[in-house]
Amino acid sequence: MATGIYNMAKIEAAETEWLWYPYIPFGKVTIIQGDPGEGKTTLALNIAASLTRGKTVTGETHDPVTGKELFPQPVIFQTAEDGLADTIKPRLLAADADCGYISGVDESVYPMTITDGRLEEVLRLTNARLVILDPLQAYLGADVDMHRANEIRPVMSYLANMAEQFGCAIVLIGHMNKNMGAKAAYRGLGSIDLTAAARSVLLVARDKREPDRRIVMQIKSSLAREGKPIAFRLGENNAFTCEGECEADPDNMLLGLGTPQPKQSDLAREFLMAELGGGEMKAVQVLVDKAQKMGVSYDILTKVKKELGIKATKYEKIWFWQL
Repeated sequence: MATGIYNMAKIEAAETEWLWYPYIPFGKVTIIQGDPGEGKTTLALNIAASLTRGKTVTGETHDPVTGKELFPQPVIFQTAEDGLADTIKPRLLAADADCGYISGVDESVYPMTITDGRLEEVLRLTNARLVILDPLQAYLGADVDMHRANEIRPVMSYLANMAEQFGCAIVLIGHMNKNMGAKAAYRGLGSIDLTAAARSVLLVARDKREPDRRIVMQIKSSLAREGKPIAFRLGENNAFTCEGECEADPDNMLLGLGTPQPKQSDLAREFLMAELGGGEMKAVQVLVDKAQKMGVSYDILTKVKKELGIKATKYEKIWFWQL
């Protein structure tokens, strides 16, 4: 048999399509990982719900990259950890998903594996644009050890080919190992080849300073510049609120250090601009007391006051500040 050869001159360049730029590409495999209970599944379900409503994760109705109008798209959601009726369906309804667009492989007779052909069959029937497997290890099959590179590579290659063939985003939910102190890229459960094979890897971690706040951090991006950390909150009944970009370090978050606290000068600047936006206010009785409760010292407050050119006026022994 003759050896097949390709030549790069004959390869047509193609632009990447994005489900969520730059975090989740279409036609590729993405991993969302984190410790149990940190919100990985809730995030994935809200991404799925947004897709079924023809919206982005942050609620836009047009693609932020191309400007094209978005339309509802079908989703495959496969879970081995949560009940469909008592857990997944209520979460989808809470996320305002159109459940008519969400399907999956019926595992009531025997469990599904990634390579047994059923996932590919459902993809053909539904033309789903997003496939979520939660968690990955439940669908590898009994003969695949996810810690062995030679066993996990064929499975990841199979998924990558499937994503490219159908033009869908495949999102794998994964847990973290117990190697505390290791860098975030090495905390994923299983062989490092899992991380190597994915085009994007996202970490979801709880902000220890605010327990209902979660941070999504991109620890690998092969197709675009790494996205900034995104904060979201989980309220009652898994209510999901996206707060937007924030500052966070994946390694520090995994060590339980939480998001960095703003500098006193930054806090003081935001505080004074907000408080004095409506006119002059009492300095000591109101502004100074409020600032100290926020952790801003009097010295820092007066320094920032000078930088902002805030005017101080005394009325009957009481000082007032005004922008």
